[in-house]
Amino acid sequence: MSRRPRIVISLGDPCGIGPELLLGGLPAIQPWTDVTVVGARAGADLLEGLPGNRVAWRWVEPRQAPPFGFTGRIHGLQVLSVGEHPGQILGECLWLDPTPGIGQDQLKLGVGSIASGQATVEAIRVAALMALGGAADALVTLPMAKAAAHLAGFDIPGHTEYLQELSGAPITRMAFVSPRLNVVLHTVHQSLRSVVETLHADAVAETLVFAADRFMQLTGNLNLRVALCALNPHAGEQGAFGDEERILEDAIVQAEASFLDFSAAEGRPYAAQVSPFQAGPAPAGWRVFPLEGSPLPQPTGHRGVEVLSTRGPAAETRPNPLFFGPLASDSVFHRAVRGEFDLVVALYHDQGLIPIKLLEPARAVNLTLGLPFIRTSPDHGTAFDKAGKWVADSQNFLEATALAVRLAGRARQTAWPARVAPPLA
Repeated sequence: MSRRPRIVISLGDPCGIGPELLLGGLPAIQPWTDVTVVGARAGADLLEGLPGNRVAWRWVEPRQAPPFGFTGRIHGLQVLSVGEHPGQILGECLWLDPTPGIGQDQLKLGVGSIASGQATVEAIRVAALMALGGAADALVTLPMAKAAAHLAGFDIPGHTEYLQELSGAPITRMAFVSPRLNVVLHTVHQSLRSVVETLHADAVAETLVFAADRFMQLTGNLNLRVALCALNPHAGEQGAFGDEERILEDAIVQAEASFLDFSAAEGRPYAAQVSPFQAGPAPAGWRVFPLEGSPLPQPTGHRGVEVLSTRGPAAETRPNPLFFGPLASDSVFHRAVRGEFDLVVALYHDQGLIPIKLLEPARAVNLTLGLPFIRTSPDHGTAFDKAGKWVADSQNFLEATALAVRLAGRARQTAWPARVAPPLA
């Protein structure tokens, strides 16, 4: 019998909403997977005795040994009911505290600090090592406060860049997946001015090719339809609003040409880069989101070169993505939601994040492409203003964990059914 997936969760900033999302969500996660939490125990202890707690919890002796010679403090955690049957065990996990010297007296709910930043980054490092070393099948990261990490002396823009550094991955991209819309960002945490000043066909083509390669490998869909957002209004209106779209047109031609010389799935442009997923068909019955809708009409208006080849196997057995654009960003996301495109590549952070957060505020999940392990994250921040009040919605965290479980099944060619029901209308 196949074993259950093993998920490691980094706690995020212990002064944000991460600890209460973890404690409140563990009972729902428990049926899907075995959980190890990495983070400051003090983050949970800060919540002890506060009004409005949805659950109770207690620390117990751990039932298993720590992985790979872990030198911090190890605990067992049991989450207990507080309602009609108080004290009933709802869920349990292994808890690794890599910074046991950071206690409650050094932390304050709702306030990022040197101590909380140190605890956050060290938890990410240890959790990533578990995923890299095979002690976990996937990593879920709860929100970090970048300002607190900077106070602690870690000059990192965010999770994605830090995990790339830790893993040595040559290229990564930030993706957001949801039942209705999938988006990959060409640039992430940089100014809009710098996006325009550094726009280059080679770099955009690299994002297009890499995003297509990873999504084809993830989904098993070799005929992936990728739309590229324009930079200017109305896609530049044939040069009336700027010439940047000519750069993007060149990028699409390069992206399509990069697949011409590859005749089989194992010959993809980025086949040499380590990935948790095998090339080829997905497991029977497997879907990124089990509740997603049926595909709708095919796209029209293809503007690049047609990818045709008379050599090698038929198109059904080789990577054959189609690239569209540059398309006006005020309409391309609507077209993708209607089913015309499988993936949208956005040129900058807010161009891609505004539509997906508007359309899928609870279900969109951050997925890092290019790491040698699976990493997902909720699509929100630390919400310091809500910390300790038990009012934060845990659905996005549950979606991120469910996706990590399903992706772990995809990597092992097993259709794990973890899902989260959509909210009531």
